[in-house]
Amino acid sequence: MSVPGAERHRVEGCLFCGIVAGDVPAEVVRSDAHTVAFRDINPAAPVHVLVVPRRHIANAAEVTAEHAAEVAALFAAARAVADAEGVSAPDRGYRLVANVGPDALNSVPHLHLHVLAGRRFDWPPG
Repeated sequence: MSVPGAERHRVEGCLFCGIVAGDVPAEVVRSDAHTVAFRDINPAAPVHVLVVPRRHIANAAEVTAEHAAEVAALFAAARAVADAEGVSAPDRGYRLVANVGPDALNSVPHLHLHVLAGRRFDWPPG
């Protein structure tokens, strides 16, 4: 799915920009005008889907008011993924995670939410 002007917001060499563009294979589970959601290749839970904005934003620390619509779309897409995966029921649940920087083990510098579910999680996480 192409978004007018999205190509000018792509960063060459970014893995997730490549997935968004369709140049890098991924198991896409959802796609809309602002986001793409795909299964993590190294899942940390039975359900582990990454939701990324189509426009390249390096991470949550780079988000500004200019990105408001994309961030709202990111969370709406994460909720839609949880619904589709059957984990949003009141007796279930899911975790959303956004990592920023190397200490948080953020390995791809493109804003993304991890939708994690399908097992009970501990707190604190890490």
